Amino acid sequence: MSNVTGPGTAQDRNRLFERLVDQYQEPVLRLCYYCLCDKTQAEDATQETFLKLYRSLDNYRGGCSEKTWIMKIAARVCYDINHSGWFRLMNRHVTPEMLPCEAAAEEARNDAELAESVMKLPFKLREAILLYYYQGMNVNEIADALNLSHSSVSGRLKRGREKLKKMLEGRELDE
Repeated sequence: MSNVTGPGTAQDRNRLFERLVDQYQEPVLRLCYYCLCDKTQAEDATQETFLKLYRSLDNYRGGCSEKTWIMKIAARVCYDINHSGWFRLMNRHVTPEMLPCEAAAEEARNDAELAESVMKLPFKLREAILLYYYQGMNVNEIADALNLSHSSVSGRLKRGREKLKKMLEGRELDE
């Protein structure tokens, strides 16, 4: 992964922004969708993520990879939306067929029970699980992205796995 550094000219800034959008639009949309469980809200969150990214291009100091930086912005946008008063009242039940892109829909169809269980996790646990397993980020990158300690991320991953295991074992017993 490369690191982004602040662009020198407006033309460099626009080229850099276009490259970042091309490279990270689908992963950001997927992360936002998994966090928010609503396609329209995920699209809005993705747009807001890239607006914030564009505004902060000159301030980026290269302390982490561009993927970590962008996912950090997206996670913060999703967190803000998820904790707004009106958003809590929405019906956010997600089925695999509702996923926004073909690759994500195919993955979810292959393991629909797991995808549904992940969506039922509390936001903090779901966020860590999604960044680790669906975005391929390591614990240190997640810690940077969420402004948490390494041990907090590890704890969230552990609790998330335990909850998923209980949920999936419970389904097997019900059948």
